[in-house]
Amino acid sequence: MNTFFKPVDVQSLLNKSKLVKGTILGDKVQSFVDGRANNEAPSYSVNETAQLLLEIREELLTEKRPLARLQLLDISLKLEELLFQNAPNWEPTTVSGQLEKICALTTASVGAGYLELWEWEQISGALSKFNQDQLSLAELTQVLETARAAVEWSAAMVKANYQEVVNTYTTFEPKAYAFIDDRIRGSVALHLGQSVGELGDFISKESALTNKVMDVANQSTFRGLNPGYAFGELVVVDGSSEDIEVSADKIYIFQRSPSDLKPVAGIATVAEGNMVSHVQLLARNLGIPNAALSDQNLQSLKKYSGQRVFYAVSNKGNVILKPESQMTDQERGLFVKKERNTDKIEVPVEKIQLGNTDVLNMRDVDASDSGALCGPKAANLGQLKKMFPEQVVEGLVIPFGIFRDHMDQQMPGENSSYWEYLNAMFKEAERMRNADVPEPEVENYQLRQLETLRGAIKKMPLKEDFMNQLESKFKSVLGSDFGKVPVFLRSDTNMEDLKEFTGAGLNLTLFNVLDKEKVLEGIKDVWASPYTERSFKWRQVYLLNPENVFPSILVIPSVDVDYSGVLITKGINSGNDKDLTVAFSRGAGGAVDGQSAETYTIYDSNGYRLLAPAREPMYTTLPAIGGTGKKVATFQNRVVNEKNMKDIKTLAKTIRETLPKETNSDYEGAYDVELGFKEDKLWLFQIRPFVENKKALSSGYLESITPKINTEKEISLGTKL
Repeated sequence: MNTFFKPVDVQSLLNKSKLVKGTILGDKVQSFVDGRANNEAPSYSVNETAQLLLEIREELLTEKRPLARLQLLDISLKLEELLFQNAPNWEPTTVSGQLEKICALTTASVGAGYLELWEWEQISGALSKFNQDQLSLAELTQVLETARAAVEWSAAMVKANYQEVVNTYTTFEPKAYAFIDDRIRGSVALHLGQSVGELGDFISKESALTNKVMDVANQSTFRGLNPGYAFGELVVVDGSSEDIEVSADKIYIFQRSPSDLKPVAGIATVAEGNMVSHVQLLARNLGIPNAALSDQNLQSLKKYSGQRVFYAVSNKGNVILKPESQMTDQERGLFVKKERNTDKIEVPVEKIQLGNTDVLNMRDVDASDSGALCGPKAANLGQLKKMFPEQVVEGLVIPFGIFRDHMDQQMPGENSSYWEYLNAMFKEAERMRNADVPEPEVENYQLRQLETLRGAIKKMPLKEDFMNQLESKFKSVLGSDFGKVPVFLRSDTNMEDLKEFTGAGLNLTLFNVLDKEKVLEGIKDVWASPYTERSFKWRQVYLLNPENVFPSILVIPSVDVDYSGVLITKGINSGNDKDLTVAFSRGAGGAVDGQSAETYTIYDSNGYRLLAPAREPMYTTLPAIGGTGKKVATFQNRVVNEKNMKDIKTLAKTIRETLPKETNSDYEGAYDVELGFKEDKLWLFQIRPFVENKKALSSGYLESITPKINTEKEISLGTKL
C-alpha cells in the first residue's frame, strides 16, 4: 500500500526524459509541475492532469523521434497514476462540481486512450455545461446519458483490445477472464463510472425515474432498451455466452448476448451490441424486456442467479427486478395461464403461387409479389431496384415453387416425400397435444424430426431443369458464367417481415459464394435453414401455422463494401418518429449480428448525435475469389462521414414519401433498411417494416410503472448533492 500510494514524482520523470525537456510538450509538463506546487486542491490537480494527458495524446505523433515518444508515453502513464490517486480526493458538493469532475475524468479517459479524439469532439460540448447557472431536467439527463456512454465506450475499448487474447488464456486458466475487469477497475474509467453513478442517483431523485433492481448498488447504470415484462428463473452468465443453452422461460443476464440467441423470457447485457441488431429487433418485436447494465451490476446480481424473479422494463426505460416473493397481485395476474394461440398470428398463404418453377430476374418482381412468388427480401429489393436503379445490384430469385417442387421428391429412407414427412410431423405433434402430452416432450419430438428432415434436404438431388436455368440466368442477368461471380444466397421466407412479426436473422444467409458446386450446396443449406432449432423455436412463439413456411432464395452479386449497416426511419433513442437511427460497422454484414457498431440519431430538425462508436476489432471483407476475409479495425477515424449522413437522410426522405405510393400500401410505420457504402457510393440491400410489440407499448402495467416526468423542470447547478 505504501508503494502504491507513494506520491508520483513527475518532475523526477521529466528530468530523466532528456529528449522531452525543452520541447513544447516538455515545457507544458514543467508548467504542470510548477502549477501543482502552488495549488494542491484535488479539483485543480485532476483538471490539470486530465488536460495534460489530452495534450500529450493530441501532440504525440508530431514528435518524430521514437525514443522521445517512449519518454512521453512514460510521462503519460505516470500522469494516469497520479490522477487515479487524486480523483477520490475530489468530493464535489454541488451538481456543478459533479459535472465538472465528470468532464475532467472523461477528458482524462481520452488522454489515456480509452476514447478516441474524434469521439471526444462529438461529446465534449454536452459535458462542458458545468459553468451554466441551471439546466432543464432534459438537458441534465442528456449530460448523464453522454457521460454514461463514455464509461461504456471506455470499457468497450479495453474489451476490443484484449478480449480475444483473454478468451484464449481462459481455456486453460479460468482466472484469466478477470483480466479485463481488473484492467478497467485499475483505470480512470473506475472513477468516471463512480462519478456518473452519483449524478445518476441525483437525477433519479429529481425525475422519479428510479430503477428498482434487487438491492444492488449503483442502480442508475441500468437502462431499459425494450419495454416488456417477464417472470422466471434468473440466470447470470459471467463469461462467454456462445455455448449457453437457453430456455424460453428464463431471464438471462449476459456480458454479451450470443449472436444466434434462441427465445428467452427476458434479457439484459453489459455489452448491448447495438440497438438495431437482429437479436435486438426480435426482442423489440416480441415484447421481450431488454436492458443494459454495467459489469459491476452483473457481478452484484450473480448471488441471485437461480432464483425466480419478476423483471420489467417500462416505456421510459426504468427497470424493475425483484424476487417472486415481492410480486404484487397485479404483477402475478400478468402471468395467469392463457389459452394457447393467444396473440399469435397466421402466416398468409392464400395468395401463394407454388406452380411457378422458373428462376426469376429480380427486376421482374416487386412488392406485390411478396408472399406470392417469393419472400419480402426479393420482392422489396426488386421494388427498390425500380426506385433506385443505380443503388441496387442485379439479382436472381429462386421462388417458393422451385422449393415446393423439390420437396415433392421421394425422401430417402421414408415411404413419403419430403413434404409429406414434414406435414406428418406437424399432425403427430397436434395429436400429442390433444392427448395432453407435455409441451416440452412435443417440442423435442418435433426438433428430432426436423433434424432428420434438415439433413435430408441438404443431400437432396437438384433437378436438371433447375440447374440449367441457373446456368442461363447467371449469364443473362448477372453478366457472368455460373461459378465466376461471387454471390450472396439469402433465405427469404413467407414468415418474415410481416406487419406483426419481423423474423430478422432467423434463417441462413451465405456470404460471397463463388464456386458452382458450393452455390448448389448453399441453395440446399438455405432451404434447410427454416427447420433449425433456433428458427423453429422463434416461429413457435408467434405463428399459428409454422407448417406453412416456404423459403425462396435471393441471389445477388457481392459488393465488397467499405462499411455497412442498418437505417431505421425512426428515432429509437429520441422517441421521435421523424428522426432516424443508423448503425454501421466496417466491412460487410455490419451491425446486424450484434456487432459493437457506430450508432447515431440523425435529427429531423438538423444535426445528429453519436450514441456509440464502433468497437469491433476485426471486420469482414469479400474477396473476388469467394469466401470471406478478416481485417484488423482501428478506431481513430469514424466509420460514417458527413457526406454519408446527407445521403442517408435523402434516402430516408425518398423512402417515406414514395414507397407507400409505389407499393399501394397503407403501411404508415417505420422502415428497417440494410445498406452499405463503397467508395462513398450508397448501396441498398434490403428493406422491411420496423416491427414493434404493440402489446408491450400499450400495456397498462408498463404504463403504470412509467413515471410522468416534467422534463422542462429547471435545476440550479448550485444545488447540493
